[in-house]
Amino acid sequence: MSDELDNNNEEELKPEDINFEKLEADGDGNLVPEEEIEETETITRVSGMYRDWFLDYASYVILERAVPAIEDGFKPVQRRIMHSMKDLDDGRYNKVANIVGHTMQYHPHGDASIADAMVQIGQKDLLIDTQGNWGNILTGDRAAASRYIEARLSKFALDVVYNPKITSWQASYDGRRKEPINLPVMFPMLLAQGAEGIAVGLSTKVMPHNFIELIDASVKHLQGKRFTLVPDFPTGGFVDVSDYNDGLRGGKIRSRARISQQDKSTLVITEVPFGTTTTSLIDSILKANDKGKIKIKKIEDNTAAEVEILVHIPSGISPDKTIDALYAFTNCETSISPLGCVIEDNKPLFIGVSEMLRRSTERTVELLKSELEIQLGELEEQWHFASLERIFIENRIYRDIEEEETWEGVIQAIDKGLQPHIKHLKRKITEEDIVRLTEIRIKRISKFDIDKAQQKIDSLEDQIAQVKHHLEHLIEYAIDYFKRLKKEYGEGKERKSEIRIFDDIEATKVVIRNTKLYVNREEGFIGTSLKRDEYVTDCSDIDDIIVFTEDGTMMVSKVDSKTFVGKGILHVAVFKKKDKRTIYNMIYKDGPKGATYVKRFSVTSMTRDKEYNLTAGTKGSKVVYFTANPNGEAEVVTVFLRQTGSIKKLKFDLDFSDILVKGRGSKGNIVTKYSVKRIELKEKGLSTLKPRKIWFDETVQRLNVDARGELLGEFTSEDRLLIVNQKGEVKTVIPEMTLRFDEDMIVLEKWNPKKPLSAIYWEGEKELYYVKRFLIDNPDKIESIITDHPKSYLERIFTSHRPVAEIVFVKERGKDRKDNVELSLEDFISIKGITAMGNQLTKDKVLEINALSPLPYEEPKKVEAEDMEVIEEEEIDADNETSIEKPSEENETNKNINNEEPPVDDTGQSSLF
Repeated sequence: MSDELDNNNEEELKPEDINFEKLEADGDGNLVPEEEIEETETITRVSGMYRDWFLDYASYVILERAVPAIEDGFKPVQRRIMHSMKDLDDGRYNKVANIVGHTMQYHPHGDASIADAMVQIGQKDLLIDTQGNWGNILTGDRAAASRYIEARLSKFALDVVYNPKITSWQASYDGRRKEPINLPVMFPMLLAQGAEGIAVGLSTKVMPHNFIELIDASVKHLQGKRFTLVPDFPTGGFVDVSDYNDGLRGGKIRSRARISQQDKSTLVITEVPFGTTTTSLIDSILKANDKGKIKIKKIEDNTAAEVEILVHIPSGISPDKTIDALYAFTNCETSISPLGCVIEDNKPLFIGVSEMLRRSTERTVELLKSELEIQLGELEEQWHFASLERIFIENRIYRDIEEEETWEGVIQAIDKGLQPHIKHLKRKITEEDIVRLTEIRIKRISKFDIDKAQQKIDSLEDQIAQVKHHLEHLIEYAIDYFKRLKKEYGEGKERKSEIRIFDDIEATKVVIRNTKLYVNREEGFIGTSLKRDEYVTDCSDIDDIIVFTEDGTMMVSKVDSKTFVGKGILHVAVFKKKDKRTIYNMIYKDGPKGATYVKRFSVTSMTRDKEYNLTAGTKGSKVVYFTANPNGEAEVVTVFLRQTGSIKKLKFDLDFSDILVKGRGSKGNIVTKYSVKRIELKEKGLSTLKPRKIWFDETVQRLNVDARGELLGEFTSEDRLLIVNQKGEVKTVIPEMTLRFDEDMIVLEKWNPKKPLSAIYWEGEKELYYVKRFLIDNPDKIESIITDHPKSYLERIFTSHRPVAEIVFVKERGKDRKDNVELSLEDFISIKGITAMGNQLTKDKVLEINALSPLPYEEPKKVEAEDMEVIEEEEIDADNETSIEKPSEENETNKNINNEEPPVDDTGQSSLF
């Protein structure tokens, strides 16, 4: 049977002859009848339709359904929709249902797929001018039924998509009509709209790019310059394209929602990542809350024309950590894997977006050339016939045909009459030309104006010269074409997604620890279900737990309901990776008869569920003292020895600050060779670690300790950061790595509580500039340093001790321009409270206020008690006592650079000028 099928193609197996239920796969994976495998083990090959149907189907889906063509950037259904809209175009809106029905003449599939494809084109707001409810890409709401919504071609589509003169045509699927093979699109449409499709065996995912940036890139390519393309998403948000890889396979894009802090208990999401909607985003937040990853009170969705999702968080929960947690555990951050796959010459082609743009730009140049060549041919034909018409009428050749009785004689007479006058023509006269001359009406001949005819010929010659110039300078013409598109259609198409480099968020640092961890020290169990045992700390289900036991074993294990880690547990805590500040102080006895050792070490990384021995490795070793110190504290302990032999000193102090911090595998230093009775804490220690150097990376807007960005200084546990934003809000914060910063931040530096801040601001109600100097008395409170009038704004903030400002005045008509003034703010006003209004700067119109170099300042030296010189005190006579009079506050705070007392205005406020 097998041989017959292989050698005789005429006798193909019919579908009804095969029982698929009794087919089994042989060793090569081919389906053959079960009895043949059991009896003869003969391979049966299925021919005909069953041999080729899968390949045909796969080819059809790839070429005709899912993947766009590189020539015009359209999938077949999109191309047919655009062609149908051009068929129906009369400048007015058409019902989408009508367009869908018309498209079915070209697209051999259901109306639902056509309507969905058309809605997707319309939502991109580029080719279709829509009317009605076309859905919302922000919320995910679907469009209304096609019978209720309307559409027409946009001006941009009419400009760049159609030109029947340079369009290649083919028969439609039923042969009744003609449809374009590819539309003559003269714009990188594929990159502007993006494309996504899943075919058989391959897929495509081309990201949408910015309209203006695509035009700029095309111009750069034509100019021979380099260009870079990155995606721009209609939903906005932030996008990290550092791993974009030009849109090729293996690249990655990270997209984030735009989240800001409205107040201490409310976050607001105003833009969503690409590929998500407000509905899916809210669902992911609620799921993360249910799983305990984040903690929120409620969510309000106020989205209408723009996204507005309010996330209310409980009191005591850090807004900065919550934002990071939203990025880590919800759809507020998405990862997209682009894949540039297009159809070229009926084959799939994998290329990057840069190559797509180059090919699209070069094709645009070729199409423009074809347009110009067609236009040149039409103009030359017009010139040719206009010249013939003038010769025919001006020389009255039409009279030569009066005596001719046959059509052939008429043609020959006209041809003979034209011959003396056609030397300047650019081509030979054809019979069709002569026939057209005979069709000229007598009325037109009688009203023929030689001057107007010559003007028309001259105009055509100018147009021909212009077209030829364009053809000779085709690249410059193409560049001007792209610049025209940018000028006419670029308004309102600015970039929506902000490009940033994202910081990597460690989930363990931002997850809400809503689970309690317990320990049974004697039996050696830890877990979240041991509620009758000792409570250790709050944790989350993604945390790692580090455990130390009496025998000197250390292990890290995942949080679970109950885990055995070893008996005699000394210390249990949540493990932090790369933590160099937590220092462990340990004293252990090396075996039953060995010496006692001391060591200090940190644990930055280790393998989960692997036991590490922290002692010298002698069997029977035991830890006699252990502490974990989050800031490297080094305490002092008293070591008590047993009375054995001739020991004279039975106790002594051990200061851990004398012990160097080494790796966990170090043996340590010998404390004593004698038997230790007990060890007691004598004095709690201070941190032995150096202050942490903290940098601010402006690229990702985050703090770090990895020397990236600007050094803010060295920080101890008591130091804070000073932050001032453009809204005039001042606050100080503890420099945690999870902090997030507003985009309008203008000051970020290490806070010196004794250094005053100086500010110049515009007071909206009085419409004057005011100056104030103040200290921050309440570091935990966010305070505004300007008035609450809606027109008030912060002009300048100074953080130096002795700031100087330059005041530049407006030149008024009829008045001499006032000279610029250099003002020492220290002399102008004294330090007052942060809520004080301050002093009026001037009543004159100010053009600008600039910051100059501050005056020199020396920090006051601290005088130690031992350095003070003691002198003999003298008794002061009260009657003859002299003192230096302290200037009044008014005199002190209202000085000017001329040491004159400033005038007082009608409000009682004094000003400098």
